[in-house]
Amino acid sequence: MLGIELAPEHPVDRMVELGTLAEDAGFDSLFVSHHYNNRDAFSVLSQLAAATDTARLGPGVVNPLEFHPATLASKVATLDEASGGRAVFGVGPGDPSTLRNLGLGDERGLRPVLEAFKTAQKLWAGERVDGASTFAAADAGLNYEPPQGADIPVYVGGEGPHMCRMAGKHADGLLFNGSHLDDLAWAREQAEQGKTDRPDSRGDFDLAAYAAVSVAEDADAARDAARPPVAFIAAGAAPPVLDRHGIDAGLAGDIGDRIAAGDFSEAFDLVTPAMVDAFCMAGDADAVAERMAAVLEHADSLVVGSPLGPDLDAAIELAAEAAARATE
Repeated sequence: MLGIELAPEHPVDRMVELGTLAEDAGFDSLFVSHHYNNRDAFSVLSQLAAATDTARLGPGVVNPLEFHPATLASKVATLDEASGGRAVFGVGPGDPSTLRNLGLGDERGLRPVLEAFKTAQKLWAGERVDGASTFAAADAGLNYEPPQGADIPVYVGGEGPHMCRMAGKHADGLLFNGSHLDDLAWAREQAEQGKTDRPDSRGDFDLAAYAAVSVAEDADAARDAARPPVAFIAAGAAPPVLDRHGIDAGLAGDIGDRIAAGDFSEAFDLVTPAMVDAFCMAGDADAVAERMAAVLEHADSLVVGSPLGPDLDAAIELAAEAAARATE
């Protein structure tokens, strides 16, 4: 898989332009990120379903705290129908900073994610479901079947050890939030532990590096454009991840507090060069291609994540070129 993340920070028509450009550039999977304070991911995905031909489409990633699992299953099934069987279900615990705005920060965890996609798979297969430990339901079911049925690919988004292992055991893939080879090497170890209990019937497992990328002909401009997503990544990073890169947990916490308060400029100003190096592939196409190649020594596939670069159209083309070089 060579995927790309499209953050719905722009009008829907513009999102469709970017999605079709990405498909034409060679990206085979289009993920639309979900945060309550951006445009609705599924509305954008429905438009992309009509405008694209072959690319896989899915949220990258949606959390099960803002939606009932049955409702979420239906949203993905509808996307599968609208796209002619091209849906991918990207599901994860959600961004902690924005979930705190909704009073949901304390509910994040592995169990809601696992129960959400297991429930979805049952519903897509035509089964009816009752509640589980994280949600209530009584004989809930869908009145239609998606084109892929229960075979819609499920990718778990996360970076903690338990989430990585759970994905290795239960999911089709892991969208690991990582841009550095050390992080992907660690993620591979965790996923392999989970795969020791994976039944053969579940099929192959895909470890995808869901990497923040900022690429431009001007390397300094690319690094400056990396500050906003790096702020969100640093704020949500687990303590072992921060320790791995020698990043001060207190500073990362301060960034998260400012994001939650809506003080985004202050949060972005706190991002250090070390954070950019740890959490983003930032620079010109040559530098980004080198980082991609290093990560792909441990990952099976790659998703080019936001911000992409200071000029989105140019960045999509440059990222595709970098990925082609990295896989030569």
